[in-house]
Amino acid sequence: MMFVTGPAFAGKRTFVRQAMGWDEEELARHAVWDAQNVPPHADLARLADELATHDVVIACEVGGGVVPLDAAQRAQREDAGRLACLLAERADCVVRICCGLPQVLKGELA
Repeated sequence: MMFVTGPAFAGKRTFVRQAMGWDEEELARHAVWDAQNVPPHADLARLADELATHDVVIACEVGGGVVPLDAAQRAQREDAGRLACLLAERADCVVRICCGLPQVLKGELA
């Protein structure tokens, strides 16, 4: 599984389509995105195992900005960060996209 992360609107999906040679239909069939949207009280390890069955998992980085005042929003960001760590552990390749530029953090691009 390839885990692709980075800021919102940084070119993650475009990178995956180009790197894998997929069109939008193939992307929808082989990848899952918005993995940072973790349901409240989710079993993060089980969720990471389920997501890791996809060829590619895409998630926006969260938590780099202003910390929300709302406790539920803070908890959701914490869960999203913990899930990203679990996905990175399970991934063969981890790529961070910033300004459309890929940076391989783990493994190698196919």
